[in-house]
Amino acid sequence: MGFSHFKDGKAIMVDVSKKEDTSRKAIACGSIEVNSETMNLIVNGGVKKGDVLGVARVAAIMASKKTHELIPMCHPLLLTGADIDFEIDQENLIIYAKGTVKTTGQTGVEMEALQMVSTALLTIYDMCKAIDKEMIIGRIYLKEKTGGKSGKFINSKV
Repeated sequence: MGFSHFKDGKAIMVDVSKKEDTSRKAIACGSIEVNSETMNLIVNGGVKKGDVLGVARVAAIMASKKTHELIPMCHPLLLTGADIDFEIDQENLIIYAKGTVKTTGQTGVEMEALQMVSTALLTIYDMCKAIDKEMIIGRIYLKEKTGGKSGKFINSKV
């Protein structure tokens, strides 16, 4: 199986016009490690720039809708749902992000879910960088996807 985004050695956007519309969903995850002061300020609403997770949530949803503007071979998609949840692990100083994106269409929403999580974590970093320049963004991955010809995928590495 070769790469579908190349034809005769040139990059292309894959033609999905002959594919069936199916219900599609993708879930992506990622994390950011922060220091104890940053965690305390995020949890207690003390970051001067505002509600860190609230802003990150809005940024993530906006980013999922603009993925095709940032990733060259992505199709513009009409998303039917975009949601992100945060889990705060105060003991280990980690914030986990889990983004879910849905559509009904001819191509999947994996990139939109990954873009969503990436942007959420970058937004947290941006809002807290004056307090903590040593934050570590990590483990951004596709957790699962459904729909399309390949059906259900669950990442076996996590």
